Amino acid sequence: MLPVIIVSLAGLIALVTAVKLVSGSPKSQAYVLNRLNLISEPPTATDKAAADVSKEERLSSIPWMHRWLVRIDISQGLREILKQADMNWSVASWLLTSVFGWLGVFCLLYLRFWKVLPALVLSLLVLPVPTLYVLRQRRKRFAKIEEQLPDALGLLVSALQVGHSFMTALGFLGRESQEPIRKEFLLCFEEQNYGVDLRTSLVSLSERVPVHDVRIFVAAVLIQKETGGNMAEVLTTLSQTIRERYRLRKQVKVFTAQGRATGWILSLLPVVLGLAMYLVHPEGISLLWTNPIGLKMLYTAGGMNVTGWLIIRKIVNIRV
Repeated sequence: MLPVIIVSLAGLIALVTAVKLVSGSPKSQAYVLNRLNLISEPPTATDKAAADVSKEERLSSIPWMHRWLVRIDISQGLREILKQADMNWSVASWLLTSVFGWLGVFCLLYLRFWKVLPALVLSLLVLPVPTLYVLRQRRKRFAKIEEQLPDALGLLVSALQVGHSFMTALGFLGRESQEPIRKEFLLCFEEQNYGVDLRTSLVSLSERVPVHDVRIFVAAVLIQKETGGNMAEVLTTLSQTIRERYRLRKQVKVFTAQGRATGWILSLLPVVLGLAMYLVHPEGISLLWTNPIGLKMLYTAGGMNVTGWLIIRKIVNIRV
């Protein structure tokens, strides 16, 4: 009875901790003060101050974990992904959510099977769930920006045609457009107000939003600034091109909907069928993890299932 209580408490604590971490935590006051100091410094010191703020940003409220995350190179990439997804998680929250979520599910599965290996293998499926959620939020945000970009360029062209400068038109776009593209253009406008040149602010925009259409917009503006010409006409043509690409991409998505649905159904059907058989006749399906041959069959089936899903995904993922 005592092992059951211990494992149950450990699993409950791990799941509660994971849920607490998922709720996110606001950025520390020190980080906010550092950002305010950054924008108040002269433009010539911007790069150095940005590097200092990047070092001083709290990656975790736990001191030893913050020092560890600062030392590893992966923390910078993870932090950039969180910013692109516009989430209030910290890098430590992201990693600890994965670990504690996996630990909680492992304890629950161990209480059910009382075998370490099946519980470990099945609980590992939970480990990448927070990462998949962050990447999904990032992908949804980029897709929303792609959808809003043609209309945003239309507002920019209208502002240029009535006589505003490009910088003023950019500020108008940052105030009048919708989220999430509003935030990116407003930040680009504010960077120029604080002394950052146009090229640097636009390159930063393309790095924050690594979307193909945004990069085309940045390249078109920078080339026009160097060679001269009618900016409004260039952006009008670019807006029409992006709109047509977006329409074509939607058509391709409709045409490949059946293939994508087939991939998900074929991938999830063995899992759902296995759970249904376990509920109906647990003694029969339990041979897959109690018998050595059954374990080999289970691992092989799982590997082939994932491989098939990846192949179907590659087939239906047509770049436009």
